[in-house]
Amino acid sequence: MKLLAKTNRIYLAFSLVIYLLTALAFYQIIRLLIYEEVESRLRVERRDFETYVRIHNTWSSSPYFVENKIEVVPVSKRQSVRESFRDTLILNRYDNELTPFRQLTFYEPIHGVMHRVSIRKSLIQTYRLIEVITATMVVFLGLLLLGMFWFQRRLSGQLWYPFYETLSRIKQFDLSTNSSLDLSPTTITEFNELNDVLQKMAAKMQQDYRSLKEFTENASHEIQTPLALINAKVEQLIQTESLSESQTHWIETIYQASRRISRLNQGLLLLAKIENRQFNDSQCIDLANLLAQKLADMDDVLSFKHLSIQVGPVVPFEVSLPTALADSLVTNLVNNAIKHNQPNGRIELASTPDQLCLRNTGGALTTEPERLFERFKKESSGPDSVGLGLSIVRQICDSYGLRIAYQAADGVHEICIGRAS
Repeated sequence: MKLLAKTNRIYLAFSLVIYLLTALAFYQIIRLLIYEEVESRLRVERRDFETYVRIHNTWSSSPYFVENKIEVVPVSKRQSVRESFRDTLILNRYDNELTPFRQLTFYEPIHGVMHRVSIRKSLIQTYRLIEVITATMVVFLGLLLLGMFWFQRRLSGQLWYPFYETLSRIKQFDLSTNSSLDLSPTTITEFNELNDVLQKMAAKMQQDYRSLKEFTENASHEIQTPLALINAKVEQLIQTESLSESQTHWIETIYQASRRISRLNQGLLLLAKIENRQFNDSQCIDLANLLAQKLADMDDVLSFKHLSIQVGPVVPFEVSLPTALADSLVTNLVNNAIKHNQPNGRIELASTPDQLCLRNTGGALTTEPERLFERFKKESSGPDSVGLGLSIVRQICDSYGLRIAYQAADGVHEICIGRAS
């Protein structure tokens, strides 16, 4: 959820609660004031009634008073309560409906006999007035809420525009280019401070990237050259006929160690280049077809190791990868399947539009399958393995939107590559 949407939702929820509480309080206040006005008029009518009884010392019901506005009933004794107010309903004799009234009850002696006097006043107009006031209040509060929400949203959008502009430029920023991160100044101090920090960080990252790129390029050339020279000289020494058996063994050991160092150097430099996104020539490649071709190219090696190939239903599995990395990925997968196979074993290839799977027979694992993707983590202890093959495959998948999974069960090892969700 975006920041502005989250802020607007919180503001809207808080405003709704405040406005509802305000509406309820306003309704109660209006109702209380109107009831006070009705009760005040009832007390005036009580004084008029008492004055009339005091002058005439009698009371006679008059048909002028509609719906028993004043009701006088003799009682045996006077109650302790001097007066009381309550709401009541009385049947309207014209439309046969119950009509709400506010009733004042008190006691008054007439001809020496105590009477209970009830004076009623209709609340129909009062309720209508409350309904009109409440409806008007709800409409105005709703318009005020919508107006404030619209204004707050527009204001927030304008205030946060520099932040989103900065975010957009950071997303477009590329370390591999020589252009610096250019952020526009704003009128907000905090955003200016943020832009200054980001520009300094971007400049430092570009400098580190250039230094690392220069190091990997130099290391690739300066280290491989002497290693190639050592390997060439060692090969010449091995062909010398005057060497003793022990000397030949020592030279063979040096040769294997030199080749191992060369493979380690190549693997680590390749990992560094992948991490730093130094491969920019991505194109659509069918990995399933490329892997099938690689297996066909390794036919002599497979025959020598007595391994059979079973190619299942192969559907094009197209991904966007640099050509060099795609070749490195399938090469490492095939080498891993051959190197860790068993005599008279098999290699199976199957694919769908969303997944590519390579299976091979082999022994039981002694470590967790997921740990085999770690650098220098390997299952075998042979000198030909440096423990970087699956690490390179994993790094390629992570860098180019692919997911990889390793499963082993019942003597069958399976590596599947799919699209990251």
